[in-house]
Amino acid sequence: MSTPDVPVPPPPAAGAWRLIPAGLAAVRTATLGRDVSAGLAVAAVGLPSAIAYPAIAGLPAETGLYASIAAALGYALFGASRRLCVGPDAATMTMLAGVLATVVAAIPVTASAGRTDAAAAIALIVGGLCLIARVLRLGVLATFLSRPILTGFFAGISLSILIGQIGRVTGASIAAGGLFAPPVELLREAATIHWPTVALAAALFGLLQLLRRSPVPGPVVVVVLSVLLSWLFDFRSLGIAVVGAVPTGLPTLALPSLDGMPLGPLLLGAGAVFLVAFGSGIVTARSFGDRSGERVDPNAELVGFGGANLAAGLAGGFPVSSSDSRTAINVAVGGSSQLSGLVSAAALVVTLLFLAEPLALLPIPALGAILVSAALGMIDVSSLKRLWQVSRIEFAFAMIAFAGAVGFGVLNGVVVAVVATLVYLLLKSMYPRDALLGRVEGRDGFYKLHRVPAARPVPGLTLCLVEGTLLFYNADYVGGRLAAIADGLGPEARWFVLDASAIVQIDSTGAAALDDFAGHLEARGIALGIVELHAEAQALLERTGFVARIGPTMLFDDLQDALAAYRRATLAEA
Repeated sequence: MSTPDVPVPPPPAAGAWRLIPAGLAAVRTATLGRDVSAGLAVAAVGLPSAIAYPAIAGLPAETGLYASIAAALGYALFGASRRLCVGPDAATMTMLAGVLATVVAAIPVTASAGRTDAAAAIALIVGGLCLIARVLRLGVLATFLSRPILTGFFAGISLSILIGQIGRVTGASIAAGGLFAPPVELLREAATIHWPTVALAAALFGLLQLLRRSPVPGPVVVVVLSVLLSWLFDFRSLGIAVVGAVPTGLPTLALPSLDGMPLGPLLLGAGAVFLVAFGSGIVTARSFGDRSGERVDPNAELVGFGGANLAAGLAGGFPVSSSDSRTAINVAVGGSSQLSGLVSAAALVVTLLFLAEPLALLPIPALGAILVSAALGMIDVSSLKRLWQVSRIEFAFAMIAFAGAVGFGVLNGVVVAVVATLVYLLLKSMYPRDALLGRVEGRDGFYKLHRVPAARPVPGLTLCLVEGTLLFYNADYVGGRLAAIADGLGPEARWFVLDASAIVQIDSTGAAALDDFAGHLEARGIALGIVELHAEAQALLERTGFVARIGPTMLFDDLQDALAAYRRATLAEA
């Protein structure tokens, strides 16, 4: 259990220039020991994923180490959070795999650019998109993919990861891609299954499950144990595949080759990776921020994620996002600043320089077992269950996102998830709620008739509240609802007053619907008034001539003013 944090000053406001990064400004002498310990623990937890996750996208293991080192440095220098850790992420890697399948297929055989160049280029583009989004203050994109849709999408991604590990955990050569073809091919090639590989993968997966609640991270134990067993029993001679030679030395900072790279698919794919990486990254940042009381500013995080991805791309890595496992261990050990990120990068550098030879003995089935365990961990069954209990419609959209990732592939699944989000938003706003208002004898204010039994309508005065926007896609519905309410009024109706306090937006189509409604009321001899009309909406209605039609005196500041005006008019008529 971590000891209480030493108080640190709040980070500067988003957009404020600072010489010392916010995450490093939190470094204190009293917490140096905990930051160093947390950094070493983060490196230990991050090492297995750094080696295993590149396999999802068909990249060599060293690219994961390069990305982990560079991203930790980039985020420490530019990130806003004191505790958040970045690095290879299973969802982002699966997204990258789908993009690379399209990009690499379009690279001519004679071109010098390859898969690692494409991955590094995408990381650089993602980093650039982060910075552009920050300048445009587009941190709101973090909430564009809602949590229910992300939950379903990640469940679909996890299934893609599981299918992708068939070859690694069986030793069979699986050439087919997609979701259904690999299992079918495995059935056809059942004779080629290498059973010692299956046994090792199953044993290591079982060990990972046993160590899920262990203070020592399971992937760390699996890596160390499998390397030791590989050395003792010479797994390669038994037909069990191993990682093989891992380049030693530090990565060289350089721009990737773009020779023959298809720029269109590259840019579009990078945009999809950016959306998923940033959306899932902010979910992680906010989750841990809520636990520690640290406020998360999506616009500020765009700079941190941008720095991390630019650094990863220059180092020959791939796109990164925030890491649940690394951040969790950082918080648990007591890390309180980005010094822990710098320490974790230094520890991985030492690993790259001096432990490349042992890493070469790491069995491929161990990587498969780690990835299978990680994929299963991405299926948030408890969240899906809560969604089913709380909101069936949100659960349905989570399943749409899941089906998109499964049925159309990860890359097209992003499009399905985005479209599902837009459809969900439209459905939520296409049918604004409305309510009739009345008075309660002996009490001030106005009350919804359907909620307060004691409320009674004012004779001759209809007060109607509409809760939502009045735009082109719902104008017909709102106009129809208002007309239906008016048609149900008795012969004593004199005024119809629309409470527009909750109508924050009106466009020209909405103005036309109101104009039609005013005509509908005029035919019945009923005057139309509007209460608490927002300034922008009033300006638009004035330009369309609607205000002149009903008369400026029929615009009221509040319901009480409308009631008083109605009573005066009634007395004058009498």
